[in-house]
Amino acid sequence: MSLKIEFIERAEKGEKIAALCREYGISRTAGHKWLKRFRERGYDGLEDESRRPKATPLATAEDLVLAVLEAREKHPRWGPRKLRGLLQRRYGDGTPSVRTIARILKRANKVRERRRKAPVSIVDRAPVVTAASANDVWTIDFKGYWRTLDGARCEPLTVRDAYSRYVLAIEVCPKTTKAVRGVLEQLFRKHGVPNAMQCDNGTPFVAVTSRGGVSVLSAWWLSLGIRVVRSRPGCPQDNGGHERMHRDVAGDVESRPSTDTEGQRRVLARWRQEFNEIRPHDALQLKTPAEVYGKRRGRPFRVRPFAYPPHLVVRRIGRNGTFKLDEERYFLSSALRGYDVGVELVDALHVRAWFNEIDLGLVEIVPDVTPQTFDLLEARRSRRERGRAA
Repeated sequence: MSLKIEFIERAEKGEKIAALCREYGISRTAGHKWLKRFRERGYDGLEDESRRPKATPLATAEDLVLAVLEAREKHPRWGPRKLRGLLQRRYGDGTPSVRTIARILKRANKVRERRRKAPVSIVDRAPVVTAASANDVWTIDFKGYWRTLDGARCEPLTVRDAYSRYVLAIEVCPKTTKAVRGVLEQLFRKHGVPNAMQCDNGTPFVAVTSRGGVSVLSAWWLSLGIRVVRSRPGCPQDNGGHERMHRDVAGDVESRPSTDTEGQRRVLARWRQEFNEIRPHDALQLKTPAEVYGKRRGRPFRVRPFAYPPHLVVRRIGRNGTFKLDEERYFLSSALRGYDVGVELVDALHVRAWFNEIDLGLVEIVPDVTPQTFDLLEARRSRRERGRAA
């Protein structure tokens, strides 16, 4: 309660809600809700309200609850949908809904909660990105989807040069590593390779549950010498220029969807041409992005082997995401299969792994077991036995 009061008092003094919500670890929706309750009811409005419904007209009869639990006992691997199909043969229209059966199973502790994989790699600071020239920094993202008139999903991949605002690609393609890599390979052959690529933390650009956040796609970028710049989670303003371009797509294209996917591709191609070559931009002194981007090419499209410092041991990551050290194999990341990593000895039980300049963290290793190790264990065991005897 005291934190709520502190939050409200700071908000009332004029501090920004977004910054306060990040500091207190709450969503903006919750922050605005607290502020609204305080302004309507004062400090009493900050008290937590009960979520229990005033009435439960859909409460399930006891015999139906028992029937659900008995069915679960007979078929422990069946979910609520299959259990409802079974019970419907007996109870007909009186059978509880799928959601009700799910609630019954949860209250009876018959549901094993799936453990979500916690993020391993988190960005907590806004990135500092300065594009000094064309092909210095590219930004990449998927535009939020809309549907064409025939119901097909349209979620285009967008790639943009940060310096000139030039839209390099706006392609309707699957949200997969293979599809995105195919689009980027064409761009790299045509325009060269940028020095940096800025993206959010979504797939396939980043894998937050992988060491260093490295995904299969970003590992390929790094192998080409491209620095990966990640935005903070839930902070689209970190890549504000790209999001501004998405607003233009929403107003010019999404608001008037095409009949089908092919028609939408043609409309997007025309929009890209007009955006790049016809529309003046205030930020470019009313020049077009094509005029600023020019014909300058980035670096050649080829893999650039990274030179690790001499004190690191270089190891190749195998097909199963492991590397070998002193005849033992240790798992690092399946996204790095086929790439070389640098291994740095930290102490007798740990090494630190690096992929190019990305710190992949500590890896626990098995120390060498020598005859002296067994002598030490035997001496410790003897001391413990003498201590118990005493």
